[in-house]
Amino acid sequence: MTAPPPVRPQTPPTPQAPEPPRPPLRVLAPLRETGKLFALAAAVTRAIFRRPFQVREFIEQFWFIASVTILPAALVSIPFGAVIALQVGSLTEQLGAQSFTGGASVLAVIQQASPLIVALLISGAGGSAICADLGSRKIREELDAMEVMGVSPVQRLVVPRVLATMSVAVLLNGLVSVVGTLGGYFFNVIMQNGTPGAYLSSFSALAQLPDLYISEIKALIFGFIAGIVAAHRGLGPRGGPKGVGDAVNQSVVITFLLLFFVNTVLTAVYLQIVPPKGG
Repeated sequence: MTAPPPVRPQTPPTPQAPEPPRPPLRVLAPLRETGKLFALAAAVTRAIFRRPFQVREFIEQFWFIASVTILPAALVSIPFGAVIALQVGSLTEQLGAQSFTGGASVLAVIQQASPLIVALLISGAGGSAICADLGSRKIREELDAMEVMGVSPVQRLVVPRVLATMSVAVLLNGLVSVVGTLGGYFFNVIMQNGTPGAYLSSFSALAQLPDLYISEIKALIFGFIAGIVAAHRGLGPRGGPKGVGDAVNQSVVITFLLLFFVNTVLTAVYLQIVPPKGG
């Protein structure tokens, strides 16, 4: 009788190493950041109507943004108005329509130049300061401590700053419109030998009150965009102080891109809805 074959011990299977996590798709990163930006804008819009309202923080931020932008806005609006008036005056002179110089240049200053000047200055001066302030608080973990204590950083810090940028933008827009118009008037009358009566009469013949309305609406929206983008980048810096500096640069660039895109959309909608005066 033959002996049974020896039973070989079974070796346990070699455990397979876990697969390394796949890196996130870089293509989706802009979409995630865009979603976070819109989520912050919605959160700020809801928080505006909640109480308590940080009155002191709003006044401090309003005064700071106004103090750093009012003089540059007034100085920048003069050459803007002058360049527009000189260019429009040169074109109307070639076409034999010098009487429309005032209306065309003033409409260009009020509808286009004034809101953009204000928004760019607020974004470059006030928005960068807001982003740096929130970013430094984030890397020092102050915002995390506020959330632990039950205080909303959006309600406490972001809302007053966004309202301050919107308020300053609306007020500065009126100042820049007036100074830019006066600068265009001065350069047209003095340097191009235009007549004051023709300048003012063409302005009153072509301009209308909705032109000022759309200018103020643009300034309000642009101020909101500048504040939201600055707060969004300030709430999420990475890499310590260097990350804060990168966030400031990103906030300014992103704001500029959004401003020109939104300005194009608002201008196209306005020209479709509001007919020109006399049309």
